[in-house]
Amino acid sequence: MAYHRSVNNPQAQLILKPGRERSLQRRHPWIFSGAVAELRGNPQPGATVQVCAASGEFLAWAAYSPQSQIQARVWSWREDEAIDRNFLRRRLQRALDARRGLKAHSDSWRLVHAESDGLPGLVVDRYGPVLVLQCLSWGAEAWRDEIVALLAKMTQPTAIYERSDVDVRRLEGLAERSGLLWGELPAETLSIEEHGLRFAVQLASGHKTGFYLDQRANRLLLRSLAEGRHVLDCFAYSGGFALNALKGGAASVTLVEESEAALELARQNLAANGFAPKAADWMRGDVFQILRRFRDEGRQFDLIVLDPPKFAPTRAQAERAARGYKDINLLALKLLRPGGQLLTFSCSGGVDADLFQKIVAGAALDAGVEARILQRLGAGPDHPVALSFPEGEYLKGLLIEVE
Repeated sequence: MAYHRSVNNPQAQLILKPGRERSLQRRHPWIFSGAVAELRGNPQPGATVQVCAASGEFLAWAAYSPQSQIQARVWSWREDEAIDRNFLRRRLQRALDARRGLKAHSDSWRLVHAESDGLPGLVVDRYGPVLVLQCLSWGAEAWRDEIVALLAKMTQPTAIYERSDVDVRRLEGLAERSGLLWGELPAETLSIEEHGLRFAVQLASGHKTGFYLDQRANRLLLRSLAEGRHVLDCFAYSGGFALNALKGGAASVTLVEESEAALELARQNLAANGFAPKAADWMRGDVFQILRRFRDEGRQFDLIVLDPPKFAPTRAQAERAARGYKDINLLALKLLRPGGQLLTFSCSGGVDADLFQKIVAGAALDAGVEARILQRLGAGPDHPVALSFPEGEYLKGLLIEVE
């Protein structure tokens, strides 16, 4: 679909309304439709357009997206920089170079983190010999073929698989899509290594691109806290936190997960790492309901993990999501023994770190417990956050201790 391989076309322009250039001057890469006064030329979706202030001043080169509220995403702030194959190669090489040190901890990590790596809408994850790609915007979509060819040459994988089967593509006017793009898959389910543990990754049907790579450091943190403790892992998925708790010497581990397929994958992961199925308790069902039942039964734990799915993709859903986060954190805090600890997370883009802390503080107040933050948590260095793009910091977490 790469139909605009030529250098930038200055005839295709987005002219901003007066005063709306300030966010771009602060290097924020999104141009919202409400900031645009005029579109000049007839650019195709994904085409590179010149963004100018009302005064005519050049601001950036950006990828055009006519249906999204984010009408353009910035590729470059330099007027003399062509958005072409060489540009993509340079940006990809920069992302690869920044992640060289990760090989000591795992054979799987995020290679490209979209806007924060200067490649808006593009996500690339490595799982051993296989790359998994997501094109989340028209700009990434339009350059997909070139990106795949460059990745194949620069990283020499056995296969490149696409998981562009996410809701955000609908906001761009793009259909969801998944499937093999390049090479040959060694298997649909891969086995990856992380800090001495093996995990099965289902490329076609797994959550996100197959695994929660962003929680690598937090899983290791849980391992360091687990010895001799009774651990509850909520929204357990394939058992990443639970398995690290067992590896850390937990006295008991209880997994709660709504999906039977996810629990079966977790059982397979435990077996692959030498643990018997009876090493953990398995609870299938709605996490909110099960936590209420534990509360009514007087169950208590020393260490609880809350890693729920995205409650608020955008700020418009933040109020509703806040109620969900408060309820689940309140229930978890009531289940902790004195001196117990809670690792609680939000991956919702519409809930920032300050709001999330306020929600958890309100939950502690309603639970009638005294609690303190021991550590603020987030994604690892393979998920960088550009200082001018705080939206890239989607994963927020707190390590809370009940006094």
